[in-house]
Amino acid sequence: MGAIWIALDDTDSPRGGCTTYVLTEVIRTARELGHDLIGLPRLVRLNPNIPWKTRGNAALAARFGRGRGARQLVGRLGGRPVWAYAKGGRLSKDAAARLRAAAWARVVALAPTGEPDTDPAMVASERRPPSGLYDRAVRSVVEPREVEPELLGIGAELRTLGSRRGLVGAAAALAWPARRVTFELITYRPPERWGTPRRVDAREVRAAAARHPELFLCYDPRTRRLLVAPHTACPILYGLRSVDPRVARRALRELTHSEPWERWILLVTNQGTGDHLRPGRFSGLGPYESARVDGRLARDPVARRGGHVEFDLTDDDGTTRTCLAFEPTKTLPGAAQRLRRGDRVRVWGSRGASMEVRLEGLQLLRRASPVAGERPPACPTCRRQMHSLGRGRGFRCERCRSRRPPEAAVPFGRPPPFPRGRIDPTPSARRHLAPLGPEP
Repeated sequence: MGAIWIALDDTDSPRGGCTTYVLTEVIRTARELGHDLIGLPRLVRLNPNIPWKTRGNAALAARFGRGRGARQLVGRLGGRPVWAYAKGGRLSKDAAARLRAAAWARVVALAPTGEPDTDPAMVASERRPPSGLYDRAVRSVVEPREVEPELLGIGAELRTLGSRRGLVGAAAALAWPARRVTFELITYRPPERWGTPRRVDAREVRAAAARHPELFLCYDPRTRRLLVAPHTACPILYGLRSVDPRVARRALRELTHSEPWERWILLVTNQGTGDHLRPGRFSGLGPYESARVDGRLARDPVARRGGHVEFDLTDDDGTTRTCLAFEPTKTLPGAAQRLRRGDRVRVWGSRGASMEVRLEGLQLLRRASPVAGERPPACPTCRRQMHSLGRGRGFRCERCRSRRPPEAAVPFGRPPPFPRGRIDPTPSARRHLAPLGPEP
């Protein structure tokens, strides 16, 4: 047999557990059996709108074999470095079977299977499913019965407990084509510290982020919230997200005043790629899906109770949807209020069961007019303000009955200034998959 992929999902629960930690134990198990890591392990985020998603909605995958070629340091585990090799040699049939059995045993031992909605799944395969499976899993709703035939068709071995929903995530982690990638270096606490308050030096994290612009989503200056550390009882100490793996390793060495970590691992991820956004029209946006749509405001924005703002947007096919900018995003409601009817904008966001689109970002493409509005002209005979006859029908004086064309409207004011470029939520309100860079 060739090198073998092992993919995992659904091993955590809302109260604890961690699939990335389980993967480090699978890597340890493989090393004890004499197998090497081939390439970087994967952390793949799935559709963020799924109602039954796990806490971080991520699946993991790693490839094992006999390491060959160049290698790079991707972790430290059990006091020893973890190396990832560029290429992998073949495993015997018996060796592959022992690895699959040992890996599943570690998954079952570590997953909190007594918790509701914790239904671990593992997929082991020499081959990867088509990339279209990943595209479906990150953008729409996929059921286990849809992926099982594709996995069995490539000769994969499937192991599950419970609902089997984890098969979807595990399969997607294998199918991910890694067209766009970022990286995350995750550190873990010693087991005796799990569930106790974390000690992560916020000033040191802020300083590292300032020194290394390649790092992202480290700290939110608006809410003063530290974003590298979770707030649950899981084993993670902190995670450093970066567009460059070398910078993540460098920053790890610079964080010296936080509590000591017990292990770390570097993963290649789809975080920050915007892969969940389907370019298109509102008519093709189904329940629990996300899209990027261009259109024109059908009416001026309206402020809602609680600091939220809504506006109606009509796309290029003539379909109109209500778009919602929620207060917790901090930046989006204020930007939305500066828009005016007729403005051409680009929005990206998602919907749940309802038709409303919850915004993840927006960008003004073109103002409808350099002025805020128009009013009827004064009658040239009576000097009284004329009355509108309706959109596009011109104006008439109520006293002398004289008329003027629509072009006689008098512009007034200017629309409020709008920030240049795209508007993203404050960092603590951004999704893992929210796109980085100038274009969404």
